[in-house]
Order: sequence, then structure tokens, then C-alpha cells
Amino acid sequence: MEELNFISWNVNGIRAVDKKQALGWIDKTKVDFLALQEIKAQKEQIPPSIFTKEFCELHVNSSCKKGQSGVALFSAVPSIKSDIAQDVDILDEGRINEFHFGNVVFLNVYFPNGQRNEERLEYKMAFYDRFLEHCENLRKDGKSLIICGDVNTAHKEIDIARPKANENTSGFLKMEREWIDKFLSLGYIDTFRYVNGDIEDKYSWWSYRAGARGNNVGWRIDYFFVSQDLQEHIIDAKIHDDILGSDHCPISLTLKLPKEM
Repeated sequence: MEELNFISWNVNGIRAVDKKQALGWIDKTKVDFLALQEIKAQKEQIPPSIFTKEFCELHVNSSCKKGQSGVALFSAVPSIKSDIAQDVDILDEGRINEFHFGNVVFLNVYFPNGQRNEERLEYKMAFYDRFLEHCENLRKDGKSLIICGDVNTAHKEIDIARPKANENTSGFLKMEREWIDKFLSLGYIDTFRYVNGDIEDKYSWWSYRAGARGNNVGWRIDYFFVSQDLQEHIIDAKIHDDILGSDHCPISLTLKLPKEM
């Protein structure tokens, strides 16, 4: 069995995070996969100073709109295939790294935000549906899935500090939350809840306004999901709300996988 450590973080601009020296903790952390969302940069714009740890592969999927979205995946494990899943990300907004190793597919995803207008909310829901179909096709091919990223929806009332005040806000709409219900019902596991149960007041995103982070008025919108066949391999899942540098904090997952996977 091999223990693998995964970290996911929406950095809200990798160059901005570098200026704050907010990724230096990676050098002191055992991490096999570092998945970043909303890097807002092209590959050549990623500062070499973000950390000194060496990974064997870096996969970057930047948005066609410069300075927006974008995902990056650093891996200490060699891939057998990588992709950007444009059948899901049809607007080429740099939203997915798809990384194949062994019989496992690791998906680093920056899901759309639906708060701008009705059109973007419709796009978000359509993206959710295309993503689920993509995952189901991978599972039909016999793949085990690990999915991380900023899902841009808090699932239950326990996942948001002020549920009543936000029930008509995208990110906590009934239809968005029902999509997560559907996703989990098809055999995916919310690893944080699986490990930590109904622990309260644990969030991964806070508005920059009105001292929200200091008062812990947050939302849990960042997740690690795994397909059900990996359930027995889950060792730990955490929210690292002590790490600053973005309006999101990092989350992590530890799995113990058989070497033959």
C-alpha cells in the first residue's frame, strides 16, 4: 500500500499568492499532488519562487481569457495520460486538469460561479451536468476517481455560516445543492464529511468584506470527492483554515492505495 497526500487550494491568483509568500509551507509538507484553482496565469507566468519543492510533472490549463480562471496540477507521481476535458469545459475557461495514473483519474476542477447573472447560473448548472456525465463515462471505463476543487456550492446548512440569509444566492440555491445530492447518490463520497462527520463551523471560503474570515462567517465550497470504490482507502481529510493568502484556504486528502492501482 502506498500513502498519497493530495492538497487542493483556490489561490485566487498565483502571482498574488507568490507576492505574499503564501505557498512556502508546501516545502515543509508531504504532498504528492498539489492542485491549484483560479491561478489567473499562463504556464510561463507561474513564478519559480512559489516554493522550492520539486515535482516531476506540472500540468497547467489556462483560460482563453487572460487573467481569469485557470488550474494547475503539480505531481510527484508520473502520469500515463493527461487531459483538459473540453467536452465539459466547452468555453475553454481553463477549468479542469485530468490526470491519469495507474487505474486512477485525478480531476482538479474550478467549477463556474453562478452569481454574476442568470446566464452564468445556467452555464454553471450545465457544466455540473456535463461534468457528472464525464465522470460516469470514466467509471464505465473501470477508472477510480479522485475529484477536488472549488465547487462553488455549499452542500448543506452545516456548510455555511448563514444559510437563511443565502438561500436565494447562487452557491446555496436549492437546485445547486440538489445537484450535489444527486452526485453523491450516484456513488461519490464527500471525504471531509466521511472523516469528520457533522463537525460544525468548518469553512473553506470567506468574503473579503466585513471581517468575514476573522468572524468565521464562511462557506464550505471546496471539496475532495472520491468514487465509492476508494472509500476503504480514505485515511484523512482536512480543512487548513490556518493557512492564509487567499479568500479560500487549502484542503487535503490522504489515501492509502494499493500499488497495483
